[in-house]
This record gives sequence, C-alpha cells and structure tokens, in this order.
Amino acid sequence: MQLDFPLRRLFLFHIFIIVLSNYAVQIPITVLGIETTVGTFTFPFVFVTTDLTVRLYGAKKARKVIFCAMIPALIASYIVGTIFAFGKYQGIEALGTFSIFVFRIAAASFGAYIFGQLADILVFQRLRQLPRWWPAPAASSIFGNLLDTFAFFSIAFYQCVDPYMAANWVSLAWVDYAVKLIVCLAIFVPIYGAFLAFLSKYVLHRPLNAVSTIA
Repeated sequence: MQLDFPLRRLFLFHIFIIVLSNYAVQIPITVLGIETTVGTFTFPFVFVTTDLTVRLYGAKKARKVIFCAMIPALIASYIVGTIFAFGKYQGIEALGTFSIFVFRIAAASFGAYIFGQLADILVFQRLRQLPRWWPAPAASSIFGNLLDTFAFFSIAFYQCVDPYMAANWVSLAWVDYAVKLIVCLAIFVPIYGAFLAFLSKYVLHRPLNAVSTIA
C-alpha cells in the first residue's frame, strides 16, 4: 500500500513507539508506590497519533497506517526485544536463539495494537463531529487502552515462562490500564488538544471540528 509523505511519517512514528514500548514494557518501575513499567508511559503516544490521523485524514487512512505498520513493527519488536531481553543488552548473537518469551511479547503487541487502535478509531470517528474537541480523544483512549492492555497482557503473559508475570498478569494489567488512563487523560489528551489548536491556527487556518478531513 502506498502512503503519502505525511502518512509515511505517521507510519514510521507508529513503528518507533511500538518497538520502544515493547522494549520498555520489560523494564519495571515504581511510581508513587505503584508497580508498573516504562512502557506504560510511552505507548499512549500511539493513541495521540492515531486520533490526530483520524481527525486530519479520516478513519480509512488511519486504518491504512495501522495495517501498513503492524508487520514491520512485529519484526522490529522481536529483533530489538531479543537483543535487549529483560531490559538488558544481550548482544547481537542472541538473535541466533529463538526466544519464545520475546516472541510472545512481540505477538501480543501485534494483536493488542490492531485491536486497540481499531477500537480507538471506531470510538473516535463516532465522536469527532461533536462541537467540543475533547470527548473523542478521551473516550477513544478509555476504550482503546482497555482493549489494548488486556489483549497484550493475556497474549504475552498467560502461562508464560516468567513465573511472576504468569501468576500476576491480571492484576498487573489492571494497574497498567489505570496508570495509562491517568496518563492519557491528564497528559496525552491535553497534548492532543495543543496539537489540534496549533494545526488549526497556524497550519490549516480553520477550525478542525468544522471540516471532515484534509483533501
């Protein structure tokens, strides 16, 4: 599938954030006493990018970006995840041994990305014509992150080789979702609004709520 230049940038950004998040999800951190992962704070950038794509180009082109990005992201995630397994550099030679743990994370990201982003587009598209800008990205983040989070954790960690993750993936998924939701609503939805205002005032010179898509 062919993508024009702005959509190619979005396509590359999707791949970058997915690969980065698949590496970052292997790095646990504690924030205000809550155990989560670095990936919780990187992946929501994809939802901001998707919502802006739907706002500017419509749902059809947003889905096109997702389907173009999913296979390269899966391959790159496995390569990077294997070289940096468990958040530590393992060396290029690690690619010589197949890692089922890393592959499950990459495959989980593949499935969660598709389900989460399509849910995000579906919800956002239904609400994007509302007079206020914020209900669409807020609602799409709530539903998209819910589907994405539980699809990812169930595929990656259900009965996996890591005893801790296998035993605690459900509770970790709820914590991850709660943190993502707070981060999205407190940080990423306002970031989306700032981008929208900038594009509307300085690039397109018209209110984006008043138009369907960019021609």
